[in-house]
Amino acid sequence: MKGLFDTFTLHNGVKIPCVGYGTWLTTNDQAADAVLAALKAGYRHIDTAAKYENEVGVGEGIRASGLAREEIFVTSKVWNDCRGYDKTMAAFEKSLSDLGLDYLDLYLIHWPASPLQYDDFNAVNLSTWKALTELYKAGKIRSIGVSNFLPHHLEALVESEVVPMVNQIELHPGQLQQETLDYCNKHNILVEAWGPLGRGKMLDNPTLLSIAAKYNKTVAQLCIRWCVQNGVLPLPKSVTPSRIAENADVFDFVISDIDMATINAMEYFAGSGHNPDTFGMKK
Repeated sequence: MKGLFDTFTLHNGVKIPCVGYGTWLTTNDQAADAVLAALKAGYRHIDTAAKYENEVGVGEGIRASGLAREEIFVTSKVWNDCRGYDKTMAAFEKSLSDLGLDYLDLYLIHWPASPLQYDDFNAVNLSTWKALTELYKAGKIRSIGVSNFLPHHLEALVESEVVPMVNQIELHPGQLQQETLDYCNKHNILVEAWGPLGRGKMLDNPTLLSIAAKYNKTVAQLCIRWCVQNGVLPLPKSVTPSRIAENADVFDFVISDIDMATINAMEYFAGSGHNPDTFGMKK
């Protein structure tokens, strides 16, 4: 990968820009300016979700850019309270309306129904997946996938009519999720990384600081480049234009095999702590 316009190719042939701009925790009021800044910095891949409650602002930023619709890859996600065929269909139409778009490039199931939540969690996931599959076949979505799915959530879907093209998971140094990554690679499912910069102490980690200094890069840039070199599509987020641009400046260096191995082997230390099997359950 040599720049933001370079792409991964999904198993249905759709090309997806290799680094995306994430909008999680970006308010609707911030979203238009932030997305516009990202597009001006060269990003062509914007990731949002119904749960982020910023789709209206994201759409405004896209239109303000003046770029042709086909130049921008747009992702959104269906939230947990809209699982199931009928609710998912309605949720998709609302997201499309809020964004002010005629189609989506990628639509994801935001979190899996899990065996700890449902007696037949596969049936719940498959019902939601049926809606996405029909929307995909109707041409309203160019590609479909999931988010936060572990292998046991994916097993039923990979046996369905349309195999997911993407699985967006929390992935960063200290949380490589090798089992899920291997499973997705086996089934030709592209892995996207949300939270590629981790939480809090990630950017102050001595190991990462030392490695980043060797390349005259920030820890954030190191983490983003590490994702790309692992064949993973990172989705960094920021609302600060200078950092948005800085996060895109990751194509003028290559992390050595030794440094990649060191980062790959780091133990968990700066993640969200979310478990897909228990996420959303009352404590």
